[in-house]
Amino acid sequence: EYQRCIVHQVRNTLKYVPDKDRKAFATDLKTIYQASDEKKALDALDRVTEKWTPKYPNSMKRWKDNWDAISP
Repeated sequence: EYQRCIVHQVRNTLKYVPDKDRKAFATDLKTIYQASDEKKALDALDRVTEKWTPKYPNSMKRWKDNWDAISP
């Protein structure tokens, strides 16, 4: 078992997002990985997923799929 590097997770996510939205998207991702506990991180994950998935359907799939590897 391993813990996935957040930097790699973010990079892999941002490849699905065009430059015009990348900064705002990255700011929203920070609310997930800078959350003070797992519950807050999951709440942020849900909010970010809800916000961006309609525009970029594949963008947040790996966060859900890899949650056990990226969460503490």
